[in-house]
Amino acid sequence: MIGPFYSFYARRLRRQVMAGPLPEHVGMIMDGNRRWARQVGLENPSLGHKYGAEHAENVLSWCEGVGIKHLTVFLCSTENLQNRGDTEVAFLMRVIEQMVTNRLGRRDARWQVHVAGMLDALPDTTARALKDAVEATRDCATGAHVTLAVGYGGRQEVIDALREHLYERAEAGESLADAASALTVDDIARHLYTAGQPDPDLIIRTSGEQRMSNFLLWQSAYSELYFCEANWPAFREIDFLRALRSFAARQRRYGA
Repeated sequence: MIGPFYSFYARRLRRQVMAGPLPEHVGMIMDGNRRWARQVGLENPSLGHKYGAEHAENVLSWCEGVGIKHLTVFLCSTENLQNRGDTEVAFLMRVIEQMVTNRLGRRDARWQVHVAGMLDALPDTTARALKDAVEATRDCATGAHVTLAVGYGGRQEVIDALREHLYERAEAGESLADAASALTVDDIARHLYTAGQPDPDLIIRTSGEQRMSNFLLWQSAYSELYFCEANWPAFREIDFLRALRSFAARQRRYGA
C-alpha cells in the first residue's frame, strides 16, 4: 500500500524532474526477476518473469506522466535463449506473448510497439504475437514508441546491420573494397533493429548489477547509465524518478 509520505515524495520528485532536462529515450535493463521471486518466497522463481512483465506496463505510465516518448525494454537476450533451461525459456515466451497480446498490442494502445531482436530464434507463437502487436499499433497517433528487445543481442545486431549493408552495396554493383572504403557510421545505423529511432539518452539497470549485458551496444555509445539496487518487480516510481533526477544533474559530454 502506498502511504501519504510516499505520494508526497513522489510528487516532489516529479516536480524536480520536470524542472530539468529530460531524456528523450530511456532504455531499461529489467534485471532481477528470479531473485525477487526467491526473496518474496515464490515456489517457482520463474514466476518472477510474470510479475516483471506485468510491471513493465507501469513504466509506460511513468513515462507518460513526465512526457518521455521513447522507451526500450530488455525482455529477453540471445544469451537467455541459449543458456537458460527449456522450461524457463518456454515460460518466459508465454509471458511475453500474453503481455503483448493482452496489454501492449491492442488497437487502442497509447504506445506504438516496435521489436528489436532475432524473431527467427523465437518460438513461432512468440514471433507471431510480436508481429501482430507491431501491426496493431502501427497507426498509433500519440507519438509514443516502445521497443521490445526480445531474442536481442547487441553484437549480433551490429553484425546483422553490417551484413545488410554489404548485401545492399553488392546489389548496387559495388566491390567489397569499394563498400569498405566508403563505410560510415550512418551506413550501420540505418540497418540496426532500431533504425529511425533516437539513441537512448539514459539506460537504467535494476538489481544492483553494473554491466550492459550486450544491450544496445551501438546505440548507447553516449548514453548516461544509472544502476538501481532494487530487483525489477520491486522497482518503484520513485526509483524511476530518482534516475531521471540523476540524469538531469549530469553534464553530458558525448565522448568529449
